[in-house]
Amino acid sequence: MKTLKILVLNGPNLNLLGTREPEVYGTETLDSIAKDMNACAGRLGGVELEFRQSNAESDLITWIGAARGKFAGIIINPAAFTHTSLGVADALKAVEKEVPAVEVHLSNTNAREEIRHKSLTAPACIGQIMGFKGYSYILALDALVKHLRG
Repeated sequence: MKTLKILVLNGPNLNLLGTREPEVYGTETLDSIAKDMNACAGRLGGVELEFRQSNAESDLITWIGAARGKFAGIIINPAAFTHTSLGVADALKAVEKEVPAVEVHLSNTNAREEIRHKSLTAPACIGQIMGFKGYSYILALDALVKHLRG
């Protein structure tokens, strides 16, 4: 079985998880989410994850564009860029046929402020998972691997 390399991207302020609005985002940190995802990848077998986080929109756009030929898929939490970034959306759209993506959110953005109800990035993804705190990432990994393996 060929190893599936999956890029896990995290947008602005997600480096503050664990202390940032725990009532909304939970108390898990990005490190604990990565640990849980790596355990899940081990159970799935043949899955290798690479984690990145940036508060800079340009980093996310660059990483998405460079994913072709290196990664089988992307799990992305664009955070606030979900609702504001045509650049991130366009980057995902540019690689979607070769590197499918799943959008993830810790909170249910549809249950929050109206500005968070519309995702600019979701139409360029094969699916969107939200509202399950850190477990959203596990659900996204499971779904993406199933999609990639047919």
